[in-house]
Amino acid sequence: MRRVFASSSCKRSLRGRGDAARALLGKTGEAEIGKSRHILILVENLPVPFDRRVWQEALALKSAGHVVSVICPKGKGYTAQYEVLEGVHVYRHDLIEATSARGYPAEYTTALISQFRLSLRVRERQHIDVIQACNPPDLLFLIALVHRVLFGTRFLFDHHDLSPELYFSRFGRRDLLFKFLTLLERQTFRLADASIATNETFRDIAVERGGMPADRVFVVKSYPDPAKMHRQAPEPALVGDGKCIVGYIGIMGIQDGVETLVRAMDHIVYARGRADIKAVLIGDGPELERLRRLAETLKLGNAVQFTGYLSGTALMRHLSALDIGVIPDPPDGCNEKLSMNKVFEYMMLGIPIVQFDLKQARSEAGGAALVAHDHSASALADSIISLADDSFRRKQMAGAARDIAGREFQWSTQAQRYVSAIDSIFALREART
Repeated sequence: MRRVFASSSCKRSLRGRGDAARALLGKTGEAEIGKSRHILILVENLPVPFDRRVWQEALALKSAGHVVSVICPKGKGYTAQYEVLEGVHVYRHDLIEATSARGYPAEYTTALISQFRLSLRVRERQHIDVIQACNPPDLLFLIALVHRVLFGTRFLFDHHDLSPELYFSRFGRRDLLFKFLTLLERQTFRLADASIATNETFRDIAVERGGMPADRVFVVKSYPDPAKMHRQAPEPALVGDGKCIVGYIGIMGIQDGVETLVRAMDHIVYARGRADIKAVLIGDGPELERLRRLAETLKLGNAVQFTGYLSGTALMRHLSALDIGVIPDPPDGCNEKLSMNKVFEYMMLGIPIVQFDLKQARSEAGGAALVAHDHSASALADSIISLADDSFRRKQMAGAARDIAGREFQWSTQAQRYVSAIDSIFALREART
């Protein structure tokens, strides 16, 4: 990898939901729990294994004994049309990525055709028991619908982003396309046998806006795997000059607010005259080249470094060099409801955070985050400087981040909940027959 409705029916704990699911599974026979199924995962906006959440889900299913196939776009260095990675079958297609509102129909239509064609190829290899669609977009339910009508395939909706809100945050419109996206979201929930929410806010939206029964919505948070997300020796090129290193990791799109961070660095360097703070921006996306040109226009030089896409050891070494992690996403009707991967990643590495007033991110970060007083480049810059100049507070916040991550960020627990969601689909179907 995008959220607030209240419902008293949603106040039940996830543990209670899990107990109910296990009870139902027991009624339909223990054999259903361990039975091998073929799960096809559809993801349109990011390649696998680059999409960390989807890849961890695929490996969790594989570990549970299921056969797993994934259909996704090419990109981020993953260009093979078909390969088997750690036992997971991965099928990829070309993607025309939209850069404007008018480009969305072309992107989504071509992707839908490619994914449907590949889904038939997957079915030629083996019967598909469950199709899991990861949004955006909320068009992939159409593929699941065809497979349900023709083959009786179950459908699981993995709700990553709020497509209507994401569209509005990018383009500022509540036009016909916005209304169409709202309709598609509703139809996706209507078809789903179960859905997965990335946090409790998404769970409430699934129930209130999507009409999903509360006991068919499972919260599965996108915590990183600690075996892969841990500190390493920091990148020597970043720590050699003794500067305070401010970092960003993630996709660089219009809605991600990275431009605000670049302009904050302009304020730090020129308005505040600070040469002892450096920003390292890790990742890529449709805005990357424009952001690079902006940094050049502002004459930021070595004060802002773009690394492009990093993975593995190189990524961990760069993240381990950060003194401060920044979340520049603007507070809007979309971002304020998101559980952002970078929040979890910063915290697992004990990196204190500077962010705007994003309700969900603020809740998850707790004492590990310093919130800028308003949404502006100058306010973000002032918060960065304040934290850069207070090593004691940074140490306290880093400790809070590690404590919260160690106590709560357990992917193994989330993986069990995710596999239970798959199992519940068959338990519910058996209970109805």
